[in-house]
Amino acid sequence: MKQGFGRTRSRKSTGQGLSRSALKEALDGVRGEARFNLPLSTFTSFQIGGPADVFVTPADEEDAARLFRQAHRLRIPVFVLGGTNVLIQDRGIRGIVIGLSHLKAVRVEAGHVLYAEAGVGMPTLIKRAITLGLSGLEWAAGIPGTVGGCVVMNAGTRLGEMKDALSGVRMAFPDGSLRDLARADIGFEYRRALLPEGIVVGARLQLKPASKGEIERVVKDYLRYRKATQPLTEPNAGCVFKNPGPRTAGQLVEAAGLKGEKVGGAQVSAKHANFIVNTGRASASDVLALIRLVQDRVKAVSGVELQLELKVVGEAS
Repeated sequence: MKQGFGRTRSRKSTGQGLSRSALKEALDGVRGEARFNLPLSTFTSFQIGGPADVFVTPADEEDAARLFRQAHRLRIPVFVLGGTNVLIQDRGIRGIVIGLSHLKAVRVEAGHVLYAEAGVGMPTLIKRAITLGLSGLEWAAGIPGTVGGCVVMNAGTRLGEMKDALSGVRMAFPDGSLRDLARADIGFEYRRALLPEGIVVGARLQLKPASKGEIERVVKDYLRYRKATQPLTEPNAGCVFKNPGPRTAGQLVEAAGLKGEKVGGAQVSAKHANFIVNTGRASASDVLALIRLVQDRVKAVSGVELQLELKVVGEAS
């Protein structure tokens, strides 16, 4: 789930993009693929987003660390794209956008621990856990994001959240080193892990033995619930607003009469009012205009100021 696996500093964008020569210098010796001026819409669950100056998929953890070190030395902004819970604005992202799709190894460690690289999809990891008879990830059933994104966002559902299973993370740091952080060294907030400057390249998950049949039953039941209550078949970025309590954000939006409300190609889901869906050709500007409309209407009706859970990144048109 997020967009920026770890906290990375970046210089202020000029809005003009960075020179091709500076970007190529940062890419020197990197073994993965690099594509310049690549539209990012196909890499997000929202199917919205302008271009990256350069989109890089490092070959492995060491390659990601090398790229990060060189970009940091040159003061080139770095953004790690998880693809969910993010809205990329229409002019895209300046600097280097990193995709970790090649980091997809999973290995079993002692004590019922799974180590998963950051690019592993949560559905893939859940299937592996079921095969091994390991419980602890059922809460993530239906989450389309990656391990790295779920760590950074402390992704969660009503059944649990990432911090419940996490025993440690592996990160690339600005000096190019790869180091492990224990669970005790990481703070957590609602939908956020408090990490040092760096990029999450892997995570250790402490699971426990359980009946394969029972794990499958819980996963299937929760998938049925999510399919019945959330617009999983339409392009979206997950929940848009944080739940303010005691009423959920979805309840407040619905009470304001906004289910089905549209701006351009963006629409408040008729199935779950805390989701905005892309009905076909929504722009980031459409989504942001709809978000403002929802916030204003909910404030007028209920007095609650809804705060974004969705991460908005990049440059506006």
